[in-house]
Amino acid sequence: MKNYFKHKLRSKNPAVIVGTVIFIAILAVLFITLFGYVLMYLWNWLMPLIFGLPIITFWQALGLCLLSKILFGGFGNDKGSKKDHKCDSKSSKRKSSSSDFSKWKHYDSFWQEEGEKAYANYIHKKNGPDLSEDQGALESQND
Repeated sequence: MKNYFKHKLRSKNPAVIVGTVIFIAILAVLFITLFGYVLMYLWNWLMPLIFGLPIITFWQALGLCLLSKILFGGFGNDKGSKKDHKCDSKSSKRKSSSSDFSKWKHYDSFWQEEGEKAYANYIHKKNGPDLSEDQGALESQND
């Protein structure tokens, strides 16, 4: 990633680089300000009415946001950690195998043709011939 930035910045005029950094900084300040006001208005609209809490100012809203970030972590995920990469690879393998429904298209016809016979044979092996006949009689009575 460092080489990418070096390559991109090598051909740029220093004034363009400074202008881009200032523009990004202004956008960040505007975003934080907008987020603070949205949080303040939502708090002042909901929390006093629902829970009887006091009205907060803009700076208190930003402080509350920072406090929640410290306490709960939020605002995105940590993609750089090795633990997440291990979980992502396991979950992607699980998702690919569980989302493959092509082998299930014959399930109903298999169950109708062979499944009931295979189930009866399984019950016969587990319970013996006497209990499997009783089970078959119970199933015919229930139908």
